[in-house]
Amino acid sequence: MATSKSVVNILGASIPFYSFAGIFSALSEICVIFMTFYFQKKGYFTALGLLIIQLPLVLSGIIFHHNIGSLPGVFSNLLAIIAITIIYFNNKQVDAYQKELSDQAVTDQLTKLPNRFACSRLLLALIEKGERFALASIDINGFKGINDTMGFETGNAVLCEIASRWKTIADTGITGTQDFITRLSGDEFGLIIRDYQTDKDIVNTIKQYEAVLQNRLTIDNCDLYITASFGYAEFPVDAETRDSVFSYADAAMHEVKRTNSSNHILRFTPDLLKIEHTIEVEGKIRAALEKETIYFNLQPQFDMDHKLRGFEALARMKDADGTNISPGEFIPVAEKVGLVDKVDGMVFRKAAMFFGELLRKTGADIMLSVNVSVRHLMKNDFLDEIRNVLQSSGVPAKNLEIEITESIMIDSVDKALQYIDELKAMGVQIAIDDFGTGYSSLSYLNRFPAHLLKVDKSFIDKMNTSESSRQYVSAIISIGHIMGFDVIAEGVEEAEQVDTLKEIGCDFIQGFVWGRPLMPDAAEKIVIDSVSR
Repeated sequence: MATSKSVVNILGASIPFYSFAGIFSALSEICVIFMTFYFQKKGYFTALGLLIIQLPLVLSGIIFHHNIGSLPGVFSNLLAIIAITIIYFNNKQVDAYQKELSDQAVTDQLTKLPNRFACSRLLLALIEKGERFALASIDINGFKGINDTMGFETGNAVLCEIASRWKTIADTGITGTQDFITRLSGDEFGLIIRDYQTDKDIVNTIKQYEAVLQNRLTIDNCDLYITASFGYAEFPVDAETRDSVFSYADAAMHEVKRTNSSNHILRFTPDLLKIEHTIEVEGKIRAALEKETIYFNLQPQFDMDHKLRGFEALARMKDADGTNISPGEFIPVAEKVGLVDKVDGMVFRKAAMFFGELLRKTGADIMLSVNVSVRHLMKNDFLDEIRNVLQSSGVPAKNLEIEITESIMIDSVDKALQYIDELKAMGVQIAIDDFGTGYSSLSYLNRFPAHLLKVDKSFIDKMNTSESSRQYVSAIISIGHIMGFDVIAEGVEEAEQVDTLKEIGCDFIQGFVWGRPLMPDAAEKIVIDSVSR
């Protein structure tokens, strides 16, 4: 049987072609909705085209074949067009909202500059590509004063004006380098510099950002003159990670502010880390002194028969989070920044109060040994401080030993000897600490009214591995005995060292081999045990 183009023969039955319109319509509507949802603009216009093409098929069945049954297909098509249009425009609104959120995530809302997150993201991308760049850390000088005297609104206006000037430089490319200016936080900004040849190019670029600040800022009819500090570090020459390039640029910037130099631009150098660390530790020491959280440990001292002689009070300090800071870290800083006398004084007072109570409780006749720095000893009120602590703590003067380094003999011999004589007259004992490491002559030592020499740990460490070191320790002990001093070896950590010190006539031992530094309660237990024997 012949079939026309409008008829399809399936299993011997002739079916008009327009009869498939409903099936195609249902399938296409499902497809176009998915296309619009997942492929957005392209999907929408493709789906819209398919639906428009499909309409004539449905309409032909109604018009030419009087197939009223296809009428629902027309409405279905129209509804599908409406549905995908709603989906499309809803997606556009969602995309616009997401873009707004994305922009907010990488944009500082006050200045409209890229924020720290955007800066970090760019740095990571540059580092992954291995592209050379310099990061400048910028801080506005005296900005806190503007906020305090003129208010936060004026401060914000200043930041916006500065940001506008710097953004103009970055956008126009007048520096000859590719620049990315960002606000990191508060009055801190960052500048990423690319496409330069030499370090001089980096400095010249930074100078242009500095120069635009020389033009006065007029805010609320007030003329302001702003300066900034710039510290920079280069990848990969100075730093190899994002965090380190940030830290090193900050270290250079903080050094500019600290020195208050007329040159406001500084490149990072490794020695800045030491300065930065010193400043950080100094801040911790000052905080500990203010809160009186510096405390003490007591390290026992014994004679050669292991009888308790007494304790040395050692300064200890914790970070704000409770982490112990090594004395080897904070004591040198305290000496450098002139706080060691305050540290000594706090340890002395706290240890003496504990020790006075311990002596009254146990009846023990033992020594409390405390370190005194040259700076502390030379204070005009040093002797009064000693008298006050002895009186308030109840520690007998004969049970207090002041350890003084022999370097004091170089700094101020006459004044040192005067103070030491007065201490001796009070009944306080004197020990020469770290003997052998200083530069004092034997004639000075002969005048030094001490009763004890402490042999430095550095000599004890080598004593059993170097014959010359052994002879040197032996010579120190002999000199001490000739001058009428007892001798104590500090830093003794091995039983073999104890044997050697016995052989060469040492009087006392202090070190890990017989006792580590202890908290007061543990030290008290040792005293009680020694008294009960």
